Amino acid sequence: MEITPITITELNKYIKDKVAKDEFLQNVYVKGEISNFKNHYTGHMYFTLKDENSLIKCIMFKSFAERLKFLPKDGMKVVVFGTVAVYERDGVYQIYVKAMKEDGLGDLYVAYNELKQKLEKEGLFDVKYKKKIPFMPEKIGVLTSKTGSVIRDIINVSTRRNPNVYIRLYPVPVQGDGAGEKIADAIKLMNDKKLADVIIIARGGGSLEDLWPFNEECVAKAIFASELPVISAVRT
Repeated sequence: MEITPITITELNKYIKDKVAKDEFLQNVYVKGEISNFKNHYTGHMYFTLKDENSLIKCIMFKSFAERLKFLPKDGMKVVVFGTVAVYERDGVYQIYVKAMKEDGLGDLYVAYNELKQKLEKEGLFDVKYKKKIPFMPEKIGVLTSKTGSVIRDIINVSTRRNPNVYIRLYPVPVQGDGAGEKIADAIKLMNDKKLADVIIIARGGGSLEDLWPFNEECVAKAIFASELPVISAVRT
C-alpha cells in the first residue's frame, strides 16, 4: 500500500491542535531566568526562559506587557503565567505569557552588579580618567571576531567619515571560556606596540551569557590601564 506523505503545514497544524487540547498547557506557571530579552518597538516582549538544563522561548504581547510593574532584564529570575502553544509557521512551541512576577536575580546579574560596585569603589569609572578620542584618528584598532557583520559596519562607517583612515583588525574571541583574558591581552598588545590611535572593542549583541567576557574584571582593568582611548561598540 502506498503511503501518501503529508505537508509540513499539515504536520505543524496537527501538533498545534494536539497541544491546544492539553488542558495542563493552557495555564502553566513556570519559573526560570530571563535571557535574550528584547523589548520590541511594537510593545511586545520576546525572551528566553531557562534553568540549568533547558530553555524555552516566550512572548508577552503588548496588552499584557503594559500591566507589568517592572522592566524585565537579562539575568532576572521570574515566575510567568501563560499558555504553551505551537507557532505553526516555524514549527516551534513557546509560552505566551500573560503575567510575570520577579523571583530574584540570576547569578550572572548578581555577579555583574557586584563587580560594578567593586570597580566603582576603586575609582575605575571616575570621569577624570576618561581619555579624549582623537577627532580624526589615522589608525583605528578593532578588537572583534574576524567573521560577522560588525567589522564590515565599522569599516563602512569609518571610511565614509575619513577615507584615509587605516583599520587594523585584531581578531579576538567574543564569547566562551578565556575570551575575557584574550580581549585584555589584545588591549595591552595594542598599547605596547602602538598599533592604533584609538581602540574599538566590538560585538554584534547577544545574551548576558554571550556578552559576559566584556564584563570581566580583567577587561575592565585593561581598559583602565590603556594609554589609548577605548570605545565600546558592544551591542546589548
